[in-house]
Amino acid sequence: MYLGGLCFITDRKACKLSCEEMTLKVLRAGLKWVQYRDKEKSRREIYEEAIRLRKLTKDFNAVLIVNDYADIALAVDADGVHLGQDDLPIRETRKIMGSNKIIGISTHSLEQAKEAEKDGADYIGFGPVFHTVTKDVGSPKGTDMLQEIKRHVQIPVIAIGGINLENIKLVLDTGVDAVAVASAILSGDIIENTTRFMDIIK
Repeated sequence: MYLGGLCFITDRKACKLSCEEMTLKVLRAGLKWVQYRDKEKSRREIYEEAIRLRKLTKDFNAVLIVNDYADIALAVDADGVHLGQDDLPIRETRKIMGSNKIIGISTHSLEQAKEAEKDGADYIGFGPVFHTVTKDVGSPKGTDMLQEIKRHVQIPVIAIGGINLENIKLVLDTGVDAVAVASAILSGDIIENTTRFMDIIK
């Protein structure tokens, strides 16, 4: 499974552009992993936008992961789905998605990370590593906890939450497989920000 080191998460609250417009910019900068997240649109609207994002990501030979909805991910032929702790369980999602699609899940504790691996997740997102305004998922876990997670699970770990150009090296030093970023890419020049992140990760 290709992670590419940097995963972009769409966030309309952090940027006035549409998810399609912001995704085009990060793809032009060379990023290869897009996670489509929109907590406000209707399922129909998410489906329609996911179709457009699937075309874009295919044009750039990039991975598209749809948040929350296995059925929408499958309907648009996305590469996979990213689940939250309150979404459909991994084992049930696998029945829908099949063995060739990627299933990731957000985790916030060592127990959840171990359970995700046991249930067949392809990767876990772990965080928030630092304070984040993008999503309310509890207090920051810190880089020590990230190292602990890496020691106990064998599947890829994507760090998420409050990661920016100033603290990313601390995160990478834990040995994580990739970092997921939303607002730090979307605040300012998206292409320049993406390029700077990718230069650090290389």
